[in-house]
Amino acid sequence: MKKIGCILYGIAFGIVLTKSEVISWFRIQNMFLFKEAHMYLIIGSAVAVGALSIQVIKKFKVKTLKGEEIRYSGKPFNKGFIIGGLIFGLGWAITGACPGPIFAQIGAGEYPAIFTLAGALTGAFVYHSVKEKLPR
Repeated sequence: MKKIGCILYGIAFGIVLTKSEVISWFRIQNMFLFKEAHMYLIIGSAVAVGALSIQVIKKFKVKTLKGEEIRYSGKPFNKGFIIGGLIFGLGWAITGACPGPIFAQIGAGEYPAIFTLAGALTGAFVYHSVKEKLPR
């Protein structure tokens, strides 16, 4: 039953991504070219909802489904964030997709996104293989 819920949630998420045009290569290109604010407004909305949600969780001491306390801790900054962010942004600009929308693009019939998925999986495998040798 849990798997069915996850599948339905994934389908709903894909529909939202598609209807909001987040999976549109043209929208993403226009974002990187600073031609329109559509994507910036969506990303800003997501950040605002996330920040508000964290504040609500902290204020009301919301627990996990298992009854455990939710704890937040910061991560120390390192130069890998900058390098990784640049690689991520470059891939996003070239392919028009970050990890979530890849699946929505494939589901919407944009089959060239299969190559994006293959690249993302290859990148994850390479990262896993060399992560101990990367700067921390």
